[in-house]
Amino acid sequence: MGVTENPDVTRLLKAWTGGDQEALAKLTPLVYEQLHRVAQCCMAGERPGHTLQTTALVNEVYLKLVDCGQTNWQDRAHFFAVSAKMMRHILIDFARSRIYQKRGGGVVHVSLDEAPSLGQEPGRDLVALDDAMKALAAVDERKSKVIELRFFGGLSVEETAEVLQVSCETVVRDWRLAKVWLLRELSREN
Repeated sequence: MGVTENPDVTRLLKAWTGGDQEALAKLTPLVYEQLHRVAQCCMAGERPGHTLQTTALVNEVYLKLVDCGQTNWQDRAHFFAVSAKMMRHILIDFARSRIYQKRGGGVVHVSLDEAPSLGQEPGRDLVALDDAMKALAAVDERKSKVIELRFFGGLSVEETAEVLQVSCETVVRDWRLAKVWLLRELSREN
């Protein structure tokens, strides 16, 4: 189910915002598949054997969404945009905690002979991307949101245009320019 489908989602979101807990129970099965698809897109760039699985990511987001039930949901596009942002933050926090642990939390002793086989910490790429996206947001917030929605949210050009209330052509242009900008920023760090 895409962001642009099922008008019942918007109706149920508004009812849930109004305090109707039955609306949340009806909403969950309608959005779960899309949330799972978004989580799969987020997890696609992660290393094999990542300890945070797709379903766990969806569950984390769901718990956060239930906690922010007081949010004034505008429509289903707003809901999925917020969900994508939450997934990004969960993955970034997870990556940062893994890097922290590798820097001393839960110290594992490695001999010098074993060290070359360990390679670069996988979470560093995601943290570097997050830092670059924050820098991009300071320069052009919409382009940063396009990357967030398309890369982390797995939204199509049309869905992203709906969320940002811009044309598809604008999304394509922002996507292209933001990717070049991020590539330049990330290559500076290496």
